[in-house]
Amino acid sequence: MQPYATIDDIDARHPAELILLAADENSGIVDDGRVSAALVDASAEVRAILKARYSSAELGRLDSESLDTLRFYTIDVALYRIALSFARSNERIKERYEAAIKRLEAIAAGKGGLSFEGGTGGDDPSITGPASPNEVIVDVPERMFTRDRLRGL
Repeated sequence: MQPYATIDDIDARHPAELILLAADENSGIVDDGRVSAALVDASAEVRAILKARYSSAELGRLDSESLDTLRFYTIDVALYRIALSFARSNERIKERYEAAIKRLEAIAAGKGGLSFEGGTGGDDPSITGPASPNEVIVDVPERMFTRDRLRGL
C-alpha cells in the first residue's frame, strides 16, 4: 500500500523541521531515501494500529477526508522516526508522536471514526448509503401484521 504522506506533505507542513531533522550536517541536503523509508514505516505503524478496528479492504477505500486525517498523524509519526534515525530527537517531536499514536488508538477503539468511499464501512458491498463502520444495519422483510391489515378482523 501507498504511504499516507509524502515528503512534499512534510515539507508543506513542517519545512524547517524537515531540514533540521533530515538534512546532512555538511551539505544541508535532505536525505530523501531515509525520509521516504520513515514515511513507509510510519504508514505501516498507522495501519497496524487501525487494523484493530478496520480491515485492509476498508483501509484501502478511505475517502479523502479520512486520508487527510491520517496524513497529519503519519507526518508526526514519520518525523519522530526521522529524528530517531538521525539521532536528533527532541521533546516536542516525541510529544507529537505520542499524541498521534494516542489518537490513532482512540480511533481504533471506537472513540472516533474514519469514512469510506461508497458510503459504508462494512464488508458487505451490497449495502449502500450513509452508514458508519459501527452502525447496525438491519435488512428485514416488510411487516405482515400492521394496524391497517388487522382492522377488518
